[in-house]
Amino acid sequence: MGNEKVYQMDLSKVYRLLVDKAERKGRTREEVDEIIRWLTGYGQTELEGMLERPVPYGDFFRNAPELNENRRLIKGVVCGVRVEDIEEPLMREIRYLDKLIDELARGKAMDKILRKQ
Repeated sequence: MGNEKVYQMDLSKVYRLLVDKAERKGRTREEVDEIIRWLTGYGQTELEGMLERPVPYGDFFRNAPELNENRRLIKGVVCGVRVEDIEEPLMREIRYLDKLIDELARGKAMDKILRKQ
């Protein structure tokens, strides 16, 4: 799938997939929300509001209030590609979230997922 198709996907559909992945592994929607808030700087009310209307996934990241500085500590492979090697900035931000949700689904502790010191 081309990057533009990913950027145009509706946030609410992607969000549902992320939550489903976490819940299948015994994690919660609240944990997914916490990860999203940590990564993007959105508040819970803002996030819920965006899930109620059509928001392109790319715009969700482009308009993020405050991308977390510690997101650069996220390393590893997602979809067969090392996230730290992704050159396109917007796709790298999207893959950071994918990687964090993968870690959640694998049972990693929230302190480690959120790169707390």
